[in-house]
Parts: sequence; C-alpha cells; structure tokens
Amino acid sequence: MLVRFGDLMLKGKNIKTFVNKLNYHVKRKFNDLEVKIENRHDCLYLDFDEEIRSEVEKRINEIPGIYSYSIVYKANKDFDSVVSEALRILEDELDDQEYRFKLETKRSDKMYPMTSTEFTKNIAPLILKQSSKHLVVDVKNPEVVLNISIKNDGIYLYLKSVLAMGGFPATIAGKGLLMMSGGIDSPVAAYLAMKQGVEVELIHFESSPLTPLESVNKVYDLAQKLSVFLPSEKIKLHVVPFMKIHEKLLNNISDSYIITIMRRMMYRIAERFATLNDIKILINGESLGQVASQTLSSMQVVENVTNLPIIRPVVTYDKLDIIKISKKIDAYNISIRPFNDCCSIYVPKSPVINPTIKKAIFEESKIAFEEDLEEAIKNIKTIVVNKDKTIDFSLYGFTFLESFQNME
Repeated sequence: MLVRFGDLMLKGKNIKTFVNKLNYHVKRKFNDLEVKIENRHDCLYLDFDEEIRSEVEKRINEIPGIYSYSIVYKANKDFDSVVSEALRILEDELDDQEYRFKLETKRSDKMYPMTSTEFTKNIAPLILKQSSKHLVVDVKNPEVVLNISIKNDGIYLYLKSVLAMGGFPATIAGKGLLMMSGGIDSPVAAYLAMKQGVEVELIHFESSPLTPLESVNKVYDLAQKLSVFLPSEKIKLHVVPFMKIHEKLLNNISDSYIITIMRRMMYRIAERFATLNDIKILINGESLGQVASQTLSSMQVVENVTNLPIIRPVVTYDKLDIIKISKKIDAYNISIRPFNDCCSIYVPKSPVINPTIKKAIFEESKIAFEEDLEEAIKNIKTIVVNKDKTIDFSLYGFTFLESFQNME
C-alpha cells in the first residue's frame, strides 16, 4: 500500500515534525499486525499479506494526516515483469465489462533509459494485446487509469487512489475540549477537529436522575468510536454532575431562557476546567440555525461568558452532510438512541430565538450559582475511554456519581 501525505507536504521547514508525528501514529496503529512500514520523505509504503488487506484499509482510514492510499504492485525494471504485474492488477480489480482505458507513467528515477512518454508508448501495446479485459484506449475521459511509477528500486503499478481522512496528524495542534451531548452533531465535530490535528477531550454534563443513565452510556459508546482516531486509541471523557444547577434553572429561570442560561453555565464550567488542564480551545457541535439555540444571537449570548476561543467544525454543514459523516465514523446508530441529555429532556415550548446579554444577566440574577459551579468542577469525574472496554453505567446505581464510585 502506497500511503500519501497530502497537505503535510506544504509545511516547509516544519514538515519533519508533522511527518514524524504521522509516522508514530502509523506505527502504533499497526503494532499488532504483520505489517512492514517503509518511510519515505513524502509517503509511506506498507507491506502485508493479502489476507489482512481489509483490516489494513480500515485502520489506515482512522489516521488523521493521511490524504490517500493505493494498493500497489511492484515489478522489476524489465518489460516482462511490468506486463505480468499489470495483467494481474487488471485481472484482480476489473470485471468483464468494457472500460475506457489510459496508461500513465511517471519517472522519478532519472537514470532509467526511457522517458515517461517513451515507456508508455512501448509498454501500452503489450498490456492491451495480452489483457483478457475489454479495454478501449481513451486518454481524455478514461474510466480506468493504470498508473506506473518508475522509481530507483523498481517499478510500481496501481489502478486507483482511495481518499483517506486527510487533514493533519492527530494531537499536533494541541488540546481542545469538546462539549459532548450524545446527539449526532457533537461526535462529528470531534471527528473533524481531530482530523485537523486537535487532541480532543470530551466534557459531558449529566443530570441523573433527571436524565437517564443510558444517556451517559450513549456518550461513553460514542467516545469509544472517537478513540480510534487518536494514536493511543484512548480518549478522556470528563463527566460533570450538573443536576443541582439543572434543578435551579428549571425552578427559577423564565421558561424561554432556560436553554440559554443552561448553556452559559456549561460554558463557564468548561472554560474553568479547560484552563485548569491547559486546554487551549472549546469545541462544540453547533450548526447554524438548526435549532433555536443555534442562531447567531444565541451564540453571541452564550459565548459571552467565556474568553477561550470556540471552534464549531460543523457550523456551515447541512444536517444531511453531518449525518453522512456520522454514519461514516459508525456513530449514527448510537447517537439516535432515544435517551435525552440535559439540554433536550426539558425543551421549552417557546425557546427564545434572539436572546440578549442584558436579559440573560437578569435571569441569572435570580439564582446564586457560583458555589454550584465550583462544586460541579470539583466533582468532575474523568474516564479514560478505551476502544475495547465497554461499560454499562445503568447497572451500577441511581446517579452517575454513585455508579462511577461503584464501578471504580
């Protein structure tokens, strides 16, 4: 397998740092498989048995920073060897229908006695004559392109390139704290942030028994799905005991402002926790205008309580686009489980669409919340979620705190 780096190659003097980070992740990803890894300055080669090909492809798609990959076949530098490998590729990869065909050669070994064009003109007739497939030459609009790369150590052949995650190596950009709800959007936001090199940690606000413990299980299971994109295949999930604050809001805040004030409280907690743990940014799954709390006015009022940068990876995505990514990362069927978190279990009949900071401050003046925020931060429980370890909190007790203590 030829593994390409993509945007990493634009990093100039910093490229070595990026490539080393990516090489480390690849090494960790395949440390339990018989895969030989050959590092080049602008790509990788993975050598493995055909029987583990599907597993290798699955794992390579879980590594941020890899742009694309191709299954390649290596031939010696004589025509017979190249033709033999070309025929094998065409036989393995194509069915019996007719294809518009093109052969494309690139030569990085400048000592090779033929230019790329000369090589193509000489090798193409031999392949076309001996192939059992129905191939019609079409250099302008081919359906199938056989790529031949003449390198110093041999000639490499491949038919297609498969797009991988792209982006930059995991963790290279520093830490971000993602507001994890358990819905469709926030896991996708986490995935997109990790794709750009952010080392994501998750923070979840739970209100058991106001909310079911199954909602914590949803978040835990989603965290497992996300953990595969980090080199350690583990991810930190910070669970905030939010019930006391939640009850105060439900009992004292005007109905239309409950969600706005709730989110302001969550951001206060998240910012203070992030600052304590040297986390640089907050991340959320807001997509502009999908619900009342995601209007520009709501965003402005909610983020008014924090000074940390907030990134919204899915802010311009349509819902169908978000769902497509959710299914791609195998999170969708978990996200749609019918267990609500504290933002969705008591949705006001008429939530405010255009809140104001002045009105939000007035609503917050109805309650004393500073001690509750500090208590919540003090009692945050951190779970290191491993991709292979499943936990069912609903088996342990009535509230999450009790469950967590019993689990420990």
